[in-house]
Amino acid sequence: MKINEQQLSQVNSRLNALLASEHFYGKKLREAGISEVHSAEEFEALPFSEKADLREAYPLGLRAVPEEEVVRIHSSSGTTGTPVIIPYTKKDVEDWAIMFARCYETAGITNLDRIQITPGYGLWTAGIGFQAGAERLGAMAVPMGPGNTEKQLQFMQDMGSTVLCATSSYALLIAEEVEKRGLQDKIRLKKGVIGSERWGAKMRQRIRDILGIELYDIYGLTEIYGPGIGVNCKYETGMHYWDDYIYIEIIDPVTLKPVPDGEQGEIVITTLVKEGAPLIRYRTHDLSRIIPGECPCGSRYPRLDAIVGRTDDMMKIKGVNVFPAQIEEILRTFPELSSEYQIRISHLDGKDTMRIYVETTGDVDFIGIAGAIAEKVKSKIGFTPLVKVVEVGVLPRSEKKTKRVIDERYE
Repeated sequence: MKINEQQLSQVNSRLNALLASEHFYGKKLREAGISEVHSAEEFEALPFSEKADLREAYPLGLRAVPEEEVVRIHSSSGTTGTPVIIPYTKKDVEDWAIMFARCYETAGITNLDRIQITPGYGLWTAGIGFQAGAERLGAMAVPMGPGNTEKQLQFMQDMGSTVLCATSSYALLIAEEVEKRGLQDKIRLKKGVIGSERWGAKMRQRIRDILGIELYDIYGLTEIYGPGIGVNCKYETGMHYWDDYIYIEIIDPVTLKPVPDGEQGEIVITTLVKEGAPLIRYRTHDLSRIIPGECPCGSRYPRLDAIVGRTDDMMKIKGVNVFPAQIEEILRTFPELSSEYQIRISHLDGKDTMRIYVETTGDVDFIGIAGAIAEKVKSKIGFTPLVKVVEVGVLPRSEKKTKRVIDERYE
């Protein structure tokens, strides 16, 4: 979708703010001699923003407003490198709550719901975003935060929570505990709003089957407000994103040129009205596509397909470029397997080795299925991994995000 006149006007307003500040992007604009854009072609000639730019701006170099207008900061959840600090104005906080409430409404959640929030609070954008959206909607927030599964299950029953907000990893952990304890008839959950990490069809189905709930993907990243900039509707034909607040392009990650709607590439986001830390053409490195056409739900908002991976997910093993999504796609073809898997890469005896750990039930031939998986991976990827099959529940569960790829070559 090409940028429209109103969005161009909003971009120009943000460019003026950036030029007037010490923001890194204002410097890029001044060096390029750009003060405004008048067409989609001129917009697409604007320089990109990168995570490295944001790190170099630490601590408050991203601020594009006077300090007295900053009411809050958040930081990215990454554990390596210099943190990215994002300042928010009062309007930014309100805009984020409006978008998040819109996500809840798109998922059919109302002010009669009780929303149990398990993502983390603090510098991370997750928990407080889920809560602000619930309050804006007028629903009851149950702000549990992460961990303490015993207490989560107790409150879920006692408070009659109807909506679970979680990472997909923690939603699975909760579901398995509910099943293990036989609590299906004691909880009132109807919907799950799931974000923060990519999750496959098998995990989705397992959570849905155990808890008997509708599941909704929510999208966002700290640099662009946080979660809540998009969500799927009940038709599950992609995530509607709020194009009155953000403009999304899909680019070819090699040529860096925009691709047509429907074609997969890297998500690039421009904030249209953000005050504290506006971002122009920010490369997210998330891989997806814009879904052309109208959604059966009738929403006017455009749709983004599920995130299939990241451009920086690539692993180089024995000279071959491998993406976790490729392995997941292979594992999905084995109905005997659970949703959980783990990939470990080691360097042993002078060569790279990939081990794949998968789960299945005890009534399956472990040796036979391990051989079948190894053979299929070799035919698709080009080398044979070591496959270890374990019983369901053996692989680690997480209260946050599950680490599925562990590269021991650099540890």
